[in-house]
Amino acid sequence: MDTMTTLNGIFCEVFDEESLQITRATTADDVDGWDSLSHTNLIVAVEMAFNVRFNLKDTRVLKDVGELVDLIDRKLAEKG
Repeated sequence: MDTMTTLNGIFCEVFDEESLQITRATTADDVDGWDSLSHTNLIVAVEMAFNVRFNLKDTRVLKDVGELVDLIDRKLAEKG
C-alpha cells in the first residue's frame, strides 16, 4: 500500500469521515474540523501508522498533504 492510500485512511479515521478523499494539494482549509487539536491527533496517528517520529520543526512547515507525504517518505527512507 502506498503512502497516500494509507494516509487517506488515517484522515478518514481522525476526521471521522469515511468518504474523505485527500490529494497532494489538500490543505487544512479543505477539511472540515481540521484545527490545531485535530492536527496534533493526525500527526500522532501518522507517526503510529508509519512507525516514524516527527519533530516540531518538521510539522510546523507543512503547507499541504503533499508535503506531509514527502516528509513521511523521507523519514521512512532514513530508517532504511
